[in-house]
Amino acid sequence: MENKIYDVIILGGGPAGLAAGIYAGRAKLSVLIIEKGADGGQIILTHEIENYPGQPKVEGMSGQELIAPMSEQCMKFGCRRVGDTISACELEGDVKKLVGSRGEYLGRTVILCTGAMTRFIGCEHEADFVGRGVSYCAVCDANFFNGLEIYTVGGNAIAAEEALYLSKFAKKLTVLHKGPALTVPADVKKELEENPKIDILLNTEVADLGGDGILSEIVLRDTVTGELTTREADPADGMFGLFGFTGRKTTGMFEGVLDMENGYIKTNDKMETNIPGVYAAGDVRVTPLRQVVTACADGAVAAMQCEKYLSKRR
Repeated sequence: MENKIYDVIILGGGPAGLAAGIYAGRAKLSVLIIEKGADGGQIILTHEIENYPGQPKVEGMSGQELIAPMSEQCMKFGCRRVGDTISACELEGDVKKLVGSRGEYLGRTVILCTGAMTRFIGCEHEADFVGRGVSYCAVCDANFFNGLEIYTVGGNAIAAEEALYLSKFAKKLTVLHKGPALTVPADVKKELEENPKIDILLNTEVADLGGDGILSEIVLRDTVTGELTTREADPADGMFGLFGFTGRKTTGMFEGVLDMENGYIKTNDKMETNIPGVYAAGDVRVTPLRQVVTACADGAVAAMQCEKYLSKRR
């Protein structure tokens, strides 16, 4: 166990965590960022981003290209980095403790930026086409499929709302749902059914995806008969898995410790949790929008709140 007590420990090296590191480091706080994998979190899987304000490449850039300068800024402002997987925590009291496979880490404040996990479609070869025809965020990627055919997977209210949003961009949109009926409010169902661009296929799930580097083949399975049918897609057409995200895979250790809602950490607008000195930022918290820009804003707010919290105790 290292003896140093940091002013701020940031758990997670995605956009929220890196933004928090930049702001905390510039405020002359001692900062430790703990990340179990590569910086960027889910964003490094994104092949093209075009909606981050002021990004260097207006025509689009990869998640890795967007994250790299954030990581460099953290180093510039003195953030210490460690690669570790945290399995337990003690968040009460003046000094917080995070326990990992490589050691224990102490901090006067903690910012939790552990993100959220995408709910995948669950079909064969799905991973081969992420960013190459398969997406999970309508707001993020709809513009890339403007004027093209789009398939959406999911039949709940959230999936329906995102399908309606995507229909503004699509030439044609097909909603796929494995159940016998959509589980959506009556007014939303009516809007879907009356949209001339939208077809709805019930009792249908995606069995497999194919293509030479770009999605061009979709194998559908009838969930009642088991019959398989293959649809050929143009290489630029897309499929959106609209099952949403889950925070539970990243917040398990905080259950019963922090106030939670559906696996996400509850905060106020200052990113404060129910425990003094403990903050949450980005996709891990209860929030209406999960985007890079909102995650960065959360991280900046959390870092400045850490500075105020610490200044009152000096």
